Amino acid sequence: MAPRYQLPVWIRRGDQAQKLQNAFAAWWNKVEGWVKTPLAQMDPETCSHLLLKYYAYQADIDRFTDEPDDMFRRRVMYAEKNAMEAGSTTGLVEVFDRLGIGEMEVVEREDEVNWDAIALLLTDSQIASNTDLLNYIIQTYGRTCRRYQLTVVNDIDIDIHLGEFGCQWALDVASA
Repeated sequence: MAPRYQLPVWIRRGDQAQKLQNAFAAWWNKVEGWVKTPLAQMDPETCSHLLLKYYAYQADIDRFTDEPDDMFRRRVMYAEKNAMEAGSTTGLVEVFDRLGIGEMEVVEREDEVNWDAIALLLTDSQIASNTDLLNYIIQTYGRTCRRYQLTVVNDIDIDIHLGEFGCQWALDVASA
């Protein structure tokens, strides 16, 4: 593999040339770090906590008590995208997926009497571990004039064994 920085052909000979190339590479690595530092501060995933609070203020996001840092950074990072896509059923599913809640299903107008109810089908572990976040998502990104119902859906494994046992049967047809 060739070095990242190479000297011109006429300087490449000798021991001093290798030292010059190493010094040049070290200098430009430092300069690259200086240039990339402000760019890294523009991303909510990598910025400092002070700038993260500023970005959260701009997006109108408050931190929950005992909220992990990565979850707060994710909420700030996707705030604008979540606000734009939350109005549709698929957008709401993507909001839940982006914020790390996991797979869920949205059922609208399931009951003919309660046409304004939207059922969110989640597992009990999703509800238990993300209570504050679920309330926040529904308040912030939920549709107005709609009621949300959290419905617990758990998958269970059922084993069915089929077997044959001896029996006889007969079909008698009478016609008149």
